[in-house]
Amino acid sequence: NTLFSDIHASSTRVLTEPVRTVAQRGKMGAIKVTSVLAITLLVCCILQASFLTGVHCAEASAADATVDVDAGATLSYDGFSAEEKKALDGGEKQEFQAEVGRLMDIIINSLYSKKEIFLRELISNASDALDKIRFLSLTEPKVLGEGDAAKLEIRISTDKKAGTITIHDSGIGMSKEDLMNNLGTIAKSGTSSFLEKMSKEGDMNLIGQFGVGFYSVYLIADSVTVVTKSNDDDQYVWVSSADASYTISKDPRGTTMSRGTQITMKVKEDATEFLEEDQLKTLIKRYSEFINFPIYLQTTKTEEIEVPDEDAAKEVEKPEAAEADEKKDDDEVDVSDVDEEEEKKEDKPKTKKVKKTTKDWELINDTKAIWVRAPSDVEAAEYNNFFKSLTKEFDDPLEKIHFTAEGEIQFRSILFVPKKAPSDLFDKLQTKQNNLRLYVRRVFISDEFDDLMPRYLSFIRGVVDSEDLPLNVSREMLQQSRVLKVIKKKLVSKALDMMKKMSEAEESAIEAEEEEEKEDEDAAKKEAAGEKAEEEESEEEEGEEDGEAAIKKFKDFNEAFGKTIKLGIIEDTKNRKKLAKLLRFESTHTKDGETVSLGRYVKRMKEGQKHIYYIAGENKKELESSPFLEKLKKRGYEVIFMTDPIDEYAVQHMDEFEDNKLMNASKEDLKFGDKEEKKEKKRREKAKESLKDLIEWYKKILGDRVEKIIVSNRLTTSPMAVVTGTYGYTANMERLMKAQALNDPSRYSFMASKKTVEINPYHPVVLKLNEKAKESADDDDTKDLAFMLYDSALVTAGFDIDDQANFHKRILKLIKGGLNVDEEAKPEEPEDEPEEEEEKKTEEPEEGEKKEEEKKEEL
Repeated sequence: NTLFSDIHASSTRVLTEPVRTVAQRGKMGAIKVTSVLAITLLVCCILQASFLTGVHCAEASAADATVDVDAGATLSYDGFSAEEKKALDGGEKQEFQAEVGRLMDIIINSLYSKKEIFLRELISNASDALDKIRFLSLTEPKVLGEGDAAKLEIRISTDKKAGTITIHDSGIGMSKEDLMNNLGTIAKSGTSSFLEKMSKEGDMNLIGQFGVGFYSVYLIADSVTVVTKSNDDDQYVWVSSADASYTISKDPRGTTMSRGTQITMKVKEDATEFLEEDQLKTLIKRYSEFINFPIYLQTTKTEEIEVPDEDAAKEVEKPEAAEADEKKDDDEVDVSDVDEEEEKKEDKPKTKKVKKTTKDWELINDTKAIWVRAPSDVEAAEYNNFFKSLTKEFDDPLEKIHFTAEGEIQFRSILFVPKKAPSDLFDKLQTKQNNLRLYVRRVFISDEFDDLMPRYLSFIRGVVDSEDLPLNVSREMLQQSRVLKVIKKKLVSKALDMMKKMSEAEESAIEAEEEEEKEDEDAAKKEAAGEKAEEEESEEEEGEEDGEAAIKKFKDFNEAFGKTIKLGIIEDTKNRKKLAKLLRFESTHTKDGETVSLGRYVKRMKEGQKHIYYIAGENKKELESSPFLEKLKKRGYEVIFMTDPIDEYAVQHMDEFEDNKLMNASKEDLKFGDKEEKKEKKRREKAKESLKDLIEWYKKILGDRVEKIIVSNRLTTSPMAVVTGTYGYTANMERLMKAQALNDPSRYSFMASKKTVEINPYHPVVLKLNEKAKESADDDDTKDLAFMLYDSALVTAGFDIDDQANFHKRILKLIKGGLNVDEEAKPEEPEDEPEEEEEKKTEEPEEGEKKEEEKKEEL
């Protein structure tokens, strides 16, 4: 626009210019022509630009209009507008088609991992049918019928000749319509439908969920026949061979059962093991032992019975007739001497033994699911019997806990602590655990879990039963790991509560014993009490028995499962504080066979003591004489002995207990934290100055064997001790690492102990060695004594001697000196030549005699 305005002004000036003189016009002629041409060119350019700009603006306006139109319309997720969607809704609807044979093959062969599952599924279905009729009978008692029809039970039988298995229940039965809906429709659950109808009337506890359990029969059967009778219809027969078809017809035999369902399976050739009674009995006990209704299995028994031997009786009659003919004329025979016993024997009829096979119904699920009852309603004997049937052990459980968990997941559980640890407890830590059995509505699901209980609690036995666990369709595993985490957290908490209860009972009993000992000491100084005192004594005796039982119970628990609790200290960071209260150790203050807990250790700590002291080694006897404990014993501090190989591993994960730091007495930088320590530190500083030359000389001859030499604050009677760094391996840990069968030394070389020599600045041996080092620092004898002192300290600390060959030489030199034997003296062997000549002389005549004898033999 600006350019156009300038051009317009210039043109106006040219056109309105006044007429000038001719001379002026001549001069300006060339300029005018040039200006007109320039103006014309500029006007053409402006017109072309305006045209192109207008076209572009028109396209842009059209585009903007399109965008506004599209913005006003709402599109679906797939890009169609509402009007277009309406047009699509008018299309032809079709249903998904499935190849029934292929679908059945998938359900049968891909859904279940074990063939034996079929029995669990069929028994669960039968249990549901019985539950349904029982539920209906609450409002209509007539539906049960009378006599045998009113009995709610499941019966299982086999026929080896026919190759069939039959399962019969007296449940609700099915009508023709039920057969078509429940068995003829895949994934149609009759139980789910029944629950929907009855949900408003009451709470039901049925098992079926998915509607495919029945088809597990084809895991072991070629064909299945179902005969069923309900109260509302005739008796019908359903037959199928796991193909795409089935048949339903009225039973031509009429009504043969009052009510219920009978399933007969023709067993496959590769599944004949399920025809064995023992196999079926095992599976029933494994999967359906706690079903509410009795399960009977038809068993056959073969026994020998005596029957009259008719053949023998006939053979006896013949000789008796011949004898009667011979004795017709012999009327004067005296029969008074006949043995009456023989006559009785002859009067007995002849019998023979034959084998008879009888059939009988045996109740299989005689153990009841006691976890569904309230703990107050279950007696101790019932818990013990249930534990024995669950674990197949002979001893009663050491402890138990019975609880119901509510919240996100509801379940009931009983957990037991066995009296003895299984022999393969630590061999199975890396395998799937089978210590807990998972049930859903009393039907066994699995006992192989990795996440239901931590491995350090793999000794806990018990059951877990839930009503609403999210199972997969085959009901063999849980679908959501989150659910397992919730269950695991609750189970671990309850298991630890059970152990805590035992621990607290033991602690209370020990405290009561200690109080009684004090009272006895006081009572010994006073006169005996009257009758009231006797009554108190009788009550105390009862308390003593309970206390002794509590102490023995936890002692047995600690001996059996103490190592697994220490494994939990290493692995379970969340429950480490709870587990620490269950630990028991021997100590300097315990008698033989007794242990102390960390809690009791803290209670009886000396005034001013700030740390919990411990030392690790092979056994209590060796640790009691360790030089590391000398100053601690002098102060009266209790020191814990850790003699299990796992102890030092576990304590590395425990920095403190109840705000008291754990301190290893065999490591450097041992602290006492009392007032006396400051005074001792000043005295050690003075002693260090006097032994400065000895320390430098000693470090020079030991070289890289040790990191440093310091004045000790822990020694009182020993001249020297070898300790390790704060963060390195102790001698005990180094011994354990070397003992590993598949050990790789390079993997822990960075943790190898850095040795620190601590010397007792007040010991006569150290003071004398200091004098020797000043007088003759380069003397070999002085160096040998220094090395022997160091080697003996290594052995006492539990380390291996660095140079065993030189150690042997130095010991031998010391022995020779003590026996006044010259160092260069060597053993001399006596000469045996004269004896050899005499032997030859005696041998020569013997050889001559042998030669003469040989000549004689030749002649």
